[in-house]
Amino acid sequence: MGSAEVGVVAIGSGLTLSYAAQGDPSRTAVVFLPGPTDSWRSYAPVLDQLPSSMRAIAVSQRGHGDSDKPPNGYGVADFASDVVPLLDALGIDEAVLAGHSGSCPVVRRVALDHPERVAALVLEASPTTLRGNPDLDALIHSVVSTLDDPIDPDFARSFVADTSSDDLDPELVDALAAELVKVPARVWKETFAGLAQYDDSAELERIEVPTLLLWGDADRLVTRDMQDVLVACIECAELRVYEGVGHTPRWEASGRFTSDVTAFAKRCRPR
Repeated sequence: MGSAEVGVVAIGSGLTLSYAAQGDPSRTAVVFLPGPTDSWRSYAPVLDQLPSSMRAIAVSQRGHGDSDKPPNGYGVADFASDVVPLLDALGIDEAVLAGHSGSCPVVRRVALDHPERVAALVLEASPTTLRGNPDLDALIHSVVSTLDDPIDPDFARSFVADTSSDDLDPELVDALAAELVKVPARVWKETFAGLAQYDDSAELERIEVPTLLLWGDADRLVTRDMQDVLVACIECAELRVYEGVGHTPRWEASGRFTSDVTAFAKRCRPR
């Protein structure tokens, strides 16, 4: 996969995270945090297209991919608590944080609690709050609560397809499903339960960094109304709509996604 360096990094308390990194260490870093059940490998289509000079780091969050899987600690605040130690371990003072879906509340939490470490945010298919969201509640009740280890590969493949586009390259679907089965059932359950309880709506107006929202208008999970709320609440937010694209623009329109993130990151110099 391109020139990316793949490795693991210890971030304290014995926790080790898997990651891929590439680009010029002197440039502003863009740190990609995949959504629930995805690993850093879900950003492979993006890493392959980024300019070689751009510093990019994709990370598997705790419980995901080849990162450590502690017995508990999978709420939004838990995932967010790993980000600053990660930046410290990688020698990054300030970064553009990019989240997808359920990791968007995570990067927003970091921007709220540690604004000095965040140069900007990229929110891909970002929900507002999912507290009381009937679709998430139904997913937890009908799917997540029924999971047992080991995760069934056929279920993994169908989950990837159901939350993205029918037009994905079958090889990409295979790779994503292979990563998804690495996530234990307990991590699924605690992660989605945490999202169902989290609500930062009253705090969003405190986010002051430039924020880029990328959303596909064929997204079956995250609505346009949510994007409009985020733009209204976050003073420095801008929205770009991908026509005909579903819940994961970086897979379905990787060229445009990569171009948009690259141009945005170049504008976001460290303060």
